[in-house]
Amino acid sequence: MSVEQRKQKLREEIWDVLEHEGVTERGAPRHIPAFAGAELAADRLAGLNEWKRAKVLKTVPDTAQLPVRIRALAEGKLVYMAVPRLAAPKPFYFLDPAALVESPERAAQRDVAAAIGRNVDVNEMHAVDMVVLGSVAVDRSGARLGKGAGYSDIELALLQEGHRIGPDTVIATTVHRLQVLNEPLPESAHDFRVDMIVTPEDVIRCDERRRPVGLLWDSLPQEKIAAIPALAARQAAARPD
Repeated sequence: MSVEQRKQKLREEIWDVLEHEGVTERGAPRHIPAFAGAELAADRLAGLNEWKRAKVLKTVPDTAQLPVRIRALAEGKLVYMAVPRLAAPKPFYFLDPAALVESPERAAQRDVAAAIGRNVDVNEMHAVDMVVLGSVAVDRSGARLGKGAGYSDIELALLQEGHRIGPDTVIATTVHRLQVLNEPLPESAHDFRVDMIVTPEDVIRCDERRRPVGLLWDSLPQEKIAAIPALAARQAAARPD
């Protein structure tokens, strides 16, 4: 069984467990789980010194991290949210609490952010203090599984190449405790690890760091590059005349 097949098998197992235990709604899309207790996990994250020091956050558009986005905007933090599927030429929405025309509760919603946020490319972004991701599963060393599309890997690769994240950027994920596995997760060359795992009940700090690397072009299918304008533009710019 290949690494990718093992990853997908684990995803299916986690999705089944979460649904069986009532952590997610029955029949929920098999994406990043919108788990019961997401608000409590966001509260626990917001109590950490790393959060309190962070002025600039990069987050995902998933429902599970909506409470994190609300909390960040309510506390005056600058928030960058990835455009779903990175489908825009400028693949991040920029939300500045000082300029919001909606409440944090509204502005943090994916559709509202798309309407009121300013689209920016990496070179227009501030340096990011904290990245908050969703996950399907994580292990205690910080290895994680996303939903399998690879967008978080690409987002952080873009930020790494653009020098918007670095060794001091904290990478966190909020999950349900049933998403935290004791056994090691399979990893690929492009995978990174999170620095901390936050559940409604606990904070797990991960010491075996594996930081994001830049874009690994050989591992990106041409159809994926073509579907993400920011990648297509960078590939075209790198080609000799």
